Amino acid sequence: VVKAGVFIKDMNDFAAINEVYNEYLGDVKPARACVEVARLPKDVKVEIEVIAVK
Repeated sequence: VVKAGVFIKDMNDFAAINEVYNEYLGDVKPARACVEVARLPKDVKVEIEVIAVK
């Protein structure tokens, strides 16, 4: 994983989301952007988009 985009509904959830994110991608340390959005599909709380290379 070389880049991740994190979209969250409430920036107050950032710390909790960051903990889980680091469990899976903490060793990799890809470039990352995190933004708060008004609404996500299916009313989910977080969406993460990644770009990976082989």
